[in-house]
Amino acid sequence: MKVNGRHYRSLWWDEGEEVLKIIDQRWLPHEFRVQPVAALQDFVDAIVQMRVRGAPLIGATAAYGVACAMRADSSDQYLEAACVTLNATRPTAVNLRWALDRCRDVLRPIPPADRARAALTLAQEIADEDVEINRRIGVHGLEIIRGIAAGKRAGEPVRILTHCNAGWIATVDWGTATSPIYQAHDAGLAVHVWVDETRPRNQGALTAWELGSHGISHCYVADNAGGHLMQHGLVDMVIVGTDRTTRTGDVCNKIGTYLKALAARDNGVPFYVALPSPTIDWTVEDGLAEIPIEERAAEEVTHVQGRMTDGAIGSVQVTPEGTGAANPAFDVTPGRLVTGLITERGICPATAEGLAALFPERAAP
Repeated sequence: MKVNGRHYRSLWWDEGEEVLKIIDQRWLPHEFRVQPVAALQDFVDAIVQMRVRGAPLIGATAAYGVACAMRADSSDQYLEAACVTLNATRPTAVNLRWALDRCRDVLRPIPPADRARAALTLAQEIADEDVEINRRIGVHGLEIIRGIAAGKRAGEPVRILTHCNAGWIATVDWGTATSPIYQAHDAGLAVHVWVDETRPRNQGALTAWELGSHGISHCYVADNAGGHLMQHGLVDMVIVGTDRTTRTGDVCNKIGTYLKALAARDNGVPFYVALPSPTIDWTVEDGLAEIPIEERAAEEVTHVQGRMTDGAIGSVQVTPEGTGAANPAFDVTPGRLVTGLITERGICPATAEGLAALFPERAAP
């Protein structure tokens, strides 16, 4: 997508410098900074510190991390060590493990002397595949928006609620939940997006920054406003992303997603999940019992980063001194609360049967 009129992906390989370039998301939406990433520890820090974030982007970043590791040491031992180190960075999003398993499977049979080039080619393939997957999610999600728009008066927008940032900055391009929105806007359909702030890291600000750059009507709202908007008929549909989805359709996404699903069910609002297939964990059946939930630092809750009155970017404490904070980063929404899963192969119910029908080769025992 575009930033100040120039097309960017959220990461790209710089052939001249022979490093990966990333958009450092810690400074968004206030400053747009590009950072080079080269050594294995640089990749670890980028993922842990959320310079890159979003399940698809974490997976693609890890693949490039393996590629850079192979440039330093292409031995079997270092391949395994690099994969183990990267896999330990964040526990919830399954795309990380998926990308690293793919790197292992492809690179192990290749002679060490040829691994660096092969690993870089593979990382670029994973990045390109992510772009196409998300584009196709948008194609299928667009039809849902078209259907809602057909029942509207001329010029009346389809009102969509989002949670967290499942946009292009959380993927390689297009985004998951935002891809149908971008494609609807580009097709000339009127849309308006209610953007959840998504505490504690206020990642809705990233979505607002994206939508504003693309010229899409939107409004930033407190997390607790979503149910109120639904009660008053101001939301036509909800679209969220996912960091891990079970083979039975349970969805693990940013904390607060479950509450939005409950409010949507109570008010008859369709609740859709944009689901790239690498985010499906075919080994997990019960999301609530089996998906590990990352517990992040309390400071993300007790402090808020933003632009100060003097223009500087800084952090302020919002809690009393000595008050602790819990910070579970994700929650699980049972499949029974999900209207449908929007995948690159089409839309299906959030059930084992629905996913198996779209991905029979993966669902087979």
